[in-house]
Amino acid sequence: MSTAETRETRARRTPGLVPVSETLRTTGRPVASDAAGTAAGPAGDAADAAPSADGAPLAGGAPLAGAAPIADGAPTADGAGAVDGATTAHAAGAAGVGEVSGAPARRFGSFWRLLGSELGLTFRRPRNLVMLAVLASVPVILGVALRLVTDDMDAEGRGGGMGGLVASVAGNSLMLAFASLSFLVVLLMPVAVSVVAGDAIAGEAGGGTLRYLLAAPAGRTRLLTVKYLNAVVFSFATAAVVAGSALVTGLALFPVGPVTLLSGTTVSVADGLLRVLISVGYVGAGMAALAAVALALSTFTEVPIGAIAGTVVLVIVAQVLRAVPQLEPISPYLLPTWLTRFDGALRAPVDFGAMRDGLLAFGAYILLFGSVAWARFTGKDITS
Repeated sequence: MSTAETRETRARRTPGLVPVSETLRTTGRPVASDAAGTAAGPAGDAADAAPSADGAPLAGGAPLAGAAPIADGAPTADGAGAVDGATTAHAAGAAGVGEVSGAPARRFGSFWRLLGSELGLTFRRPRNLVMLAVLASVPVILGVALRLVTDDMDAEGRGGGMGGLVASVAGNSLMLAFASLSFLVVLLMPVAVSVVAGDAIAGEAGGGTLRYLLAAPAGRTRLLTVKYLNAVVFSFATAAVVAGSALVTGLALFPVGPVTLLSGTTVSVADGLLRVLISVGYVGAGMAALAAVALALSTFTEVPIGAIAGTVVLVIVAQVLRAVPQLEPISPYLLPTWLTRFDGALRAPVDFGAMRDGLLAFGAYILLFGSVAWARFTGKDITS
């Protein structure tokens, strides 16, 4: 029997094989001579019968573009199955490399999708919207009250004896933004931020959804980062809402003109707006530091009100400690001490030194309590 007939007989005995002679005839290539096939033996048959893994020329010297691989990958008598198994393994390896290389991109995209979902839930929740509305209403109430006081003083002829705050706001509408931030940054804004940050982990645990979030899998570090960034965005949103409401109210009730700063220097309206923007950024950073404190407390309890109340109590206690003259040495270590240092924007030139120290204090609080939150949350047993 000739070598070509032997090949066809072996192919017919092995299910799924296409005879090499038929393949070569289909592609228009000549069949190797019997002498070459006899010399090659089983190894030559395997090399001729199986396509290469990367499309390189085979033993016969020509690539088999139309060759069909073994259907079931089972090894045959001439070793074709081993070559085809290598082809399959190479293809699987290539797919694995593509999957691994695309994994960081998928994780990065899933992180931002998770953050977007968290922000959507936060800013659609009626409780949070009510808190923002309350914060926005306070500058309106304060502006109307100052307008009425100004009118009464002018009617009685005592306009020249107005207090510093009333005189500043009555003289320029932009000053209402600084007055509102000074009034709200002490207590009401910390309460709003504490509600969102304190509910971040404790609320999920109390509602029984924390286990499902971690089984998604979201990952504890990534979930904690998303929760904190959500609280940071809400912190800056509170400062922006207060300043925006104060600017609109001031423009409606008081004159617009050059702004007289605390140092007595007069600046333009554009410069005044820039200083308002600097103040908003500073206050937002302070609220972000407070959010780190609330988030750390949130990891220690499954009752959201406990973390919220604990944060508010800490703020109140710090305010009381600041009011005691004998405790002045510890004042620089208390967070409320730095919350009102945005008044450096009302000086000429801007007191960046005091504001820089405040930002460093905020960063220290974020690092300290963020580390506490991470250490607690990553080692915590989730039982609810």
